[in-house]
Amino acid sequence: MIKMKNFIVIVFTLLCSPSSAQKITLQQAIDMALKNNFEISIEKNNTEIAKINNNIGMAGGLPLVSFNTSDQSSYIDINQKLNTGTQIKRAGTFSNSLNSNVSGTVILYNGYKIVSTKNRLGIQQKQSEQNLLAQIQNTIADVMMKYYRIVREQQYVITLEESINLTKKQLELVQTKKSVGLAGDAELFQSQIDLNSRILDLQSQQTVVKQSVADLAGILELRSDSSLFVSDSIVINTGIDLPAVLNAINTNPEISSLDNQIKINQLLEDEVASLRKPSLRLNTGYNFGSTQSTAGQLLLNRSYGPFVSFGLSVPIYSGGTVKRLQQTAALNSQNAFIKKESAINNQQTAATKTFQSYESSITQLNTQQSTLQLSKQLAELSLQRFQLNSATSVEVREAQKSFEEAGFRLVNLQYVAKIAEIELLRLSNQLH
Repeated sequence: MIKMKNFIVIVFTLLCSPSSAQKITLQQAIDMALKNNFEISIEKNNTEIAKINNNIGMAGGLPLVSFNTSDQSSYIDINQKLNTGTQIKRAGTFSNSLNSNVSGTVILYNGYKIVSTKNRLGIQQKQSEQNLLAQIQNTIADVMMKYYRIVREQQYVITLEESINLTKKQLELVQTKKSVGLAGDAELFQSQIDLNSRILDLQSQQTVVKQSVADLAGILELRSDSSLFVSDSIVINTGIDLPAVLNAINTNPEISSLDNQIKINQLLEDEVASLRKPSLRLNTGYNFGSTQSTAGQLLLNRSYGPFVSFGLSVPIYSGGTVKRLQQTAALNSQNAFIKKESAINNQQTAATKTFQSYESSITQLNTQQSTLQLSKQLAELSLQRFQLNSATSVEVREAQKSFEEAGFRLVNLQYVAKIAEIELLRLSNQLH
């Protein structure tokens, strides 16, 4: 029965071995996400849209040219009496009227609305580029967090495998003792139960690894059942300085985007203010008109030639609409400023709290590494003492449990410190 259990463990380990999975490095994962991520693709399209719209024509600064024509033919009855006494009366007369023109309109002045609109379109393009950078930073951070989560879960697997090896040794010792009459069935059964429990823990942890891999595959836009394996360890950058992070928050693309939103709203105020000012337009073009008739006083009439005119529009009263639009635009500018200040405050608070977690985790790492070494030595020593009948199986089990917990705490501290490091770099716009 015990040999069969060992055989099952070996088979299960082989089936779950990462050798059959595709190995992927952190940089490969980041590159893949930047290439395939849906949100980044959307932001790239938004940036391209803003670039296309950033044109003087979209701001109304280029002439509008149009061609218009109409051609009407008709059969009419004519009954005309002239002042000379002549009377013309004819039924079914054919008549044709053709009118065409090419016209152009140029805005000469409209309260600098065109200038304000063009400036706003330029800032909107910059804002879309900053939104793209923010999405890239967020995606890189998300990939790194999910990647290192897999590293953490795989380290848990290693710790459980080491614990299983210790439990197997204990089981072998119990079997040896039982064969010479120094142990009973109860102790043997308990050892077998302990081994089975750890095998179940290992199987559960391997499932967690697969779920973590599925999360990473999702952000890489791969199939959720993709088989990936990461072999990196968690290395902490211990050189991050909180004042430097706080000073760099203003360069965060999310904050820069909000700063540009303030400028956009202020330019919208200028655009609304221009509605109170006169508007001067230049109209020019070429007209052609032709009228023909088979009867009547006028048989042919043609006129053609260029024309030019100026149009002046002076706003006098609009029912208070422009005033209300100005008030609304001013409030929107205030809201944009408040949102920026709120975002800066929130990010500074988040950076401070994250740095505290980062610093605390790093401080505890050395102690926990020492604790892990001691707990491993204690587990091995307990087995030796158990072999010499100087320790009970309960003492061995407690020592192994302490070893597992120490391994879990160490890996988790490394993971927490790494996640805090990633978030601090994201807030300070330093993820690449």
